[in-house]
Amino acid sequence: MENKKTCLYDKHVAMGALMQPFGGFEMPIQYSTIIEEHNAVRNHCGVFDVSHMGEVVVKGPDAEKYVNHIFTNDIANAPKGQIYYGMMLYENGGTVDDLLVYKMGENDFFLVINAANIEKDFEWMTKNASGFDIELKNVSDDYGQLAVQGPESENVVETVLGIPCKELVFYTAKTVEKDGETIIVSRTGYTGEDGFEIYGSQNFIRQQWDMLMKSGKCKPCGLGCRDTLRFEVGLPLYGDELSENISPIMAGLGMFCKLDKQEFIGKDAIARQKAEGVSRKLVGIELNDRAIPRHGYAVLHDGKEIGVVTTGYHTISTDKSVCMALIDTEFSKLDTEVSVQIRKKTFAGKVVRKRFYDKHYKK
Repeated sequence: MENKKTCLYDKHVAMGALMQPFGGFEMPIQYSTIIEEHNAVRNHCGVFDVSHMGEVVVKGPDAEKYVNHIFTNDIANAPKGQIYYGMMLYENGGTVDDLLVYKMGENDFFLVINAANIEKDFEWMTKNASGFDIELKNVSDDYGQLAVQGPESENVVETVLGIPCKELVFYTAKTVEKDGETIIVSRTGYTGEDGFEIYGSQNFIRQQWDMLMKSGKCKPCGLGCRDTLRFEVGLPLYGDELSENISPIMAGLGMFCKLDKQEFIGKDAIARQKAEGVSRKLVGIELNDRAIPRHGYAVLHDGKEIGVVTTGYHTISTDKSVCMALIDTEFSKLDTEVSVQIRKKTFAGKVVRKRFYDKHYKK
């Protein structure tokens, strides 16, 4: 099956971006270098085409009740404009997807899901909608989306795009009337930096991209540095750190599963995992060497395989070889000595926190 193209595809090609398939779309991986783009976001401002992400609208008298039924976090009585991160789960606690839920109004919710999961997620949502008085609509093809990220992002969104955003606090959103349409702007992102995400028609997003590129105040960024940025601050990627076989408890994301709410799909399984523990946990590992641990490499303890690397890099912001890995729980304590098999050699390291970088980090 041919990969889809976002509304900005031709602009990426014209700028000489390296294009590769991702989540069923042809996406830009990098324009200059991953290091340059990564540092632009950490220190100034970078812009990502994230139009491949999926959007689903839930409206109707039972909208809040329904979203709370399929979502691990608790959105009951949420204020308008609030955004919640959480997961949709199978009954056994495995992850359907991780997502953001925007409260747009009374019984009006906007769900943002991962590109590779759009069809699967919507099918699962539809299957679990019976008995609820709601209108469920997949609007993924109606929207383009930009992520403007970095310490200078607020100034760029305000001055270059003329979109007022200063008053938004982290994880809130609002609608804005601009150029004859209603757009959504949120203070969110996937980089560990301040940032904004803008949702509008495909034509609107093309216009905003052009304005940003002409301004010289931000750098176009590809999915290469999107991955290095999210990884450094311990954010999960569906398919690597969360999956049908990796529950939020295994991934260390239990705080987003609200067991004190009445019910949600998978609640019993998650409660059991929290009470009894899980056989494997996601940890950070730092190597003593510059060798790079990659996805799928084996993690060892005293020569015995105890787990597998989910994501690994030599980090750009901290200059260390680190990875996230799913390992047997008994070896998951901080400072436990482990090693990673990289081709025919093993490299020693230790278990560390999954957040490898924060603002106060000094090399």
